[in-house]
Amino acid sequence: MVQKHRAMKYKKKENVCTKRGNMKKKISGKAFLPFGVFVGVYLITGIVLNAKGVEMAFYQLPTPVAAVIGVITAFILFKGTINEKLETFLKGCGHTDVMTMCFIFLFAGAFTTVSSEMGGVDAVVNLGMSVLPPQFVAAGVFVISGFIGISTGTSVGTVVAVTPIAIGLAEAGGLNVYLVVAATICGAMFGDNLSMISDTTIAATRTQGVEMKDKFRSNFAIALPAAIITVVLLLIFGRPDVVPEAAEYSFSFIKVLPYVFVLGTSLLGLNVFLVLTGGIVFSGVIGIAMGSFTLLEFANHIYTGFTGMFEIFLLSMMMGGLAAMVEEEGGIEWVLQMVRKVIKNRHTAEAGIAAMVSVADIATANNTVSILVTGNVAKELSEEYDVDPKRTASLLDLFACVFQGILPYSAQILFACAMLENLNSPFQVISFCWYQYIVAIIAILSILFTGKSKKKHAKEAAEV
Repeated sequence: MVQKHRAMKYKKKENVCTKRGNMKKKISGKAFLPFGVFVGVYLITGIVLNAKGVEMAFYQLPTPVAAVIGVITAFILFKGTINEKLETFLKGCGHTDVMTMCFIFLFAGAFTTVSSEMGGVDAVVNLGMSVLPPQFVAAGVFVISGFIGISTGTSVGTVVAVTPIAIGLAEAGGLNVYLVVAATICGAMFGDNLSMISDTTIAATRTQGVEMKDKFRSNFAIALPAAIITVVLLLIFGRPDVVPEAAEYSFSFIKVLPYVFVLGTSLLGLNVFLVLTGGIVFSGVIGIAMGSFTLLEFANHIYTGFTGMFEIFLLSMMMGGLAAMVEEEGGIEWVLQMVRKVIKNRHTAEAGIAAMVSVADIATANNTVSILVTGNVAKELSEEYDVDPKRTASLLDLFACVFQGILPYSAQILFACAMLENLNSPFQVISFCWYQYIVAIIAILSILFTGKSKKKHAKEAAEV
């Protein structure tokens, strides 16, 4: 009888639906309040500061501080002793997936900083401008921004680097400046979404437990058609009245190679830590050999890259701990119970995942945070409704980037608009962000008419 009981218990653990149907599992709407407090504090602070005319209002309050308030709320509301709650929180902070994600952030930050100090970003920009035909300014700016976004993993950094040059080219050619700046933002979001070292990619893949190359392929099938359509539109509507004179841009191709190395080895499936370590060393060797910095300065640039990721590192740990407490108390299960009322199959589950991360990004104006907030619930939904994890990671990243690229209070839009003179409204730029709208439409169509379940993927992989 004991063996039979153990077998039945094991079978229940294997059956997700049976496990979730177990009445002993905690279900509590109150348990999800700490997440609401975190998002609410962050959102209200941004709205208030924005009303007062503070620049970059939604980025004045450090996200880890807002997360601390959510954690304190959990400690106050949840049952159990302080030690029990602390143990759950610390286990969540130190979970293998969370720690892996945090250290990937650190290594990605180090690679980005070392490569930039070596002169890699300037080399990539100048390389793109050198091969860009002056009559194709708008489309070319989109392609260049996309490549820089993929190479550096930062859409904000891409916007900051490319926008001043794009504005100069647009003014010289008599182009609509707002359209060219929007093309820069679109390219940056396209590249960031596909980049192997982007914090959104890292967050999406680690929360769903999938490989970066697999998520890249899933995203690429949606992002590439949208990018092609955008380029065609820019070629049609973005032709200058006067062809600007071609300028000479000096660059060293060898400084572009670390980015090519990281992209290529990531697609080949090499371990991400080996990829990033190799990229750091590659950039360091080039920088030292070409006199960009000394060996000691190289070490300091690595550390600067680490510290630059401190906020997202700390936030990821705290969100991992808070998620563990909320799940232990039944908050995740409560959300799933609510979602199940409208989700009936795999297609509606995918739509629900896309809607959740979109709302979270609208609330936080931070695509990485929105993925971290919704990642656990998305994973539960994908398991229950047979959504392939690669598909889930792709949807999280896609829709977070879509809204991040059109919110008037997102960092990307704020930085770009700050460089424009006589701008009456950010919507003058946002209205030309065609890529974001197109990729959203294609992604929604893919939810309605395509997509494979993880069972079909597993069957196809077994046949191969």
